[in-house]
Amino acid sequence: MLLKLYEKNNNPQDLQQVVDILNDGGIIIYPTDTMYAIGCHGLKERAIERICRIKDIDPRKNNLSIICYDLSSISEYAKVDNTTFKLMKRNLPGAFTFILNGTTRLPKIFRNRKEVGIRMPDSAIIQEIARILDAPIMTTTLPHDDHEDIEYSTDPELIDEKFGDLVDLIIDGGIGGTELSTIVNCTNEEIEVVRQGKGWLDEG
Repeated sequence: MLLKLYEKNNNPQDLQQVVDILNDGGIIIYPTDTMYAIGCHGLKERAIERICRIKDIDPRKNNLSIICYDLSSISEYAKVDNTTFKLMKRNLPGAFTFILNGTTRLPKIFRNRKEVGIRMPDSAIIQEIARILDAPIMTTTLPHDDHEDIEYSTDPELIDEKFGDLVDLIIDGGIGGTELSTIVNCTNEEIEVVRQGKGWLDEG
């Protein structure tokens, strides 16, 4: 199912429909400030397992990431020291994934790795959904074959054609981007950019 949403002035019923699907353990595809992503309610383990199967990833070997609505909610799910908090405050919302040590608030599937990626995309649609949901959204990029046309990960109608049977809802937020987020590891004393993507880190 394809649902058209906009950066602002969305019908509250449309937003609530998305939130209801997430609360029911459903999986959605949605735009971010980088690429279209696939996600679910971040505290519902079965939905997370479903995404791991779709992506063919092993949560014991791959870091999982969540979208948080604001900085204060991040500290519920990840351990944040003062330096990291200031760094995130300067750079979020933005095209970054910050790797932090997770807390016990996250489901067991996250605690296999002890670390969690934190995203706060600069995208009004997913920010608004996260706000109404009042819970983290587990997030990962769409599965993509190297030989495949890029349109299959940027054009909502083609995304629907490819993934529509695997997920419960696809949000059409217009043509998506093609760049990945910048990954910043904050689990050691030295902050390290481990993948340079769309976001350029302001270290202040």
